[in-house]
Amino acid sequence: MLKRTRIKDILTHEKIGEETLVKGWIRTFRNNQFIALNDGSTIKNIQVVVDFENTDPSILKRLTTGASIAATGVLVESQGRGQSVEINASHVEILGDCDPEKYPLQPKKHSMEFLREISHLRFRTNTFGAVFRIRHALAFGIHKFFNDRGFYYLHTPIITGSDAEGAGEMFRVTTLDPTKPPTNEDGSVNYKKDFFSKETNLTVSGQLEAELGALALSEVYTFGPTFRAENSHTSRHASEFWMIEPEVAFADLNDNMDLAEDMLKYVIAYAMKECPDDIEFLENRLVQLEKQLPQNERSPMPLREKLQFCLDNEFQRLTYTEAIDILRNSKPNKKGKFQFTIEGFGADLQSEHERYLVEKHFKKPVILTDYPAEIKAFYMRRNDDEKTVRAMDILFPGIGEIVGGSQREERLEVLEKRMEEMDIPKHEMEWFLDTRRFGTVEHSGFGLGFERLIMFVTGIANIRDVIPFPRTPGNAGF
Repeated sequence: MLKRTRIKDILTHEKIGEETLVKGWIRTFRNNQFIALNDGSTIKNIQVVVDFENTDPSILKRLTTGASIAATGVLVESQGRGQSVEINASHVEILGDCDPEKYPLQPKKHSMEFLREISHLRFRTNTFGAVFRIRHALAFGIHKFFNDRGFYYLHTPIITGSDAEGAGEMFRVTTLDPTKPPTNEDGSVNYKKDFFSKETNLTVSGQLEAELGALALSEVYTFGPTFRAENSHTSRHASEFWMIEPEVAFADLNDNMDLAEDMLKYVIAYAMKECPDDIEFLENRLVQLEKQLPQNERSPMPLREKLQFCLDNEFQRLTYTEAIDILRNSKPNKKGKFQFTIEGFGADLQSEHERYLVEKHFKKPVILTDYPAEIKAFYMRRNDDEKTVRAMDILFPGIGEIVGGSQREERLEVLEKRMEEMDIPKHEMEWFLDTRRFGTVEHSGFGLGFERLIMFVTGIANIRDVIPFPRTPGNAGF
């Protein structure tokens, strides 16, 4: 019995003269003869040629865009333009009909906004097929990078009793009746009667738990979903997103920067190698989209050139203080062109500042280090100047911050003092402090927002379009 062959494999090996079985979804059917068939294995279609004179007319009527079919025939060299091979079908079977009057994905251009409204079907478009094949390649590349370097993949909890960032913007997890929760004498909710006997939330980061693993296994990483209950409607924020968070014992900030730079270059190169057709398609798509924009709003370089640019350049490293001096003295700042004017030390850098440093000043990826302690998290190692911490952010062209990390504070007394300053309850974090009491060592780590990376590699401008089922305020379909 003939087994199905993926279209990608047919186009890769081109075994002319072999009888072949393909299955997929019809993209177009023209001249009552030529089917453009796609099965999701590649952005490319294969042309199936139907012998319409000897095919039941009732079958021909059902060969509509979106219908699924199985086609059996001999692979031959194509006589037409646009493809090297095609299948001369001896038999076509309809697997699933598709009513052309109701099917919303007809062969024409659709806006991203429209496709978000039918996100259960958008996987079938060229754009989203390309995006999610690249997403897979990047995920696989990340696991391969860490595995080849001897890291251990650690599954950190999704339900947690701690707020790693101290931000408080967390989704509560409870089985209590929201209309009549049990209360204490003072009227507060009695979480001792909840499922976990304490207040719990969806995690905002796996970092703190990953530190526990690193301080025994030396090199670990997490790769999982994280959640932020921010009522943010920007193109760069989602309520559920994926994070890659390595933690490494016996590593300082320089080691951390080296690891992050190596990882980013590796996975970008991996995606370029594994998904060249998809990246080329998305590059051409972006060029067409940006033709309607003023020159100053277009991407500074084509997609593949931008990716190669990051591979070919050593990332520029400088301190936050040095960056502030550059920004304060820059023309956009002096002429009031920045939305947020830079006045001096202590400013929280915005995307416009980050992109200026990368795209205008240095013209290469940038790593900023040694931020003011006041604008960073409690676990970052305090520098000797008592004003800054051993933090780092990696900034990329077109997107701004893509990685945030730090050398962690390994000194118990310094960490306890910082927690007290930030009103982080020490009694809830004794498990974390124990790692500093028993065999503490210097260690470092960072977080990479996976969707930010995908946006960069694909050129897609909205985070909602690089995650299969986006969760944003007011949106939790499926």
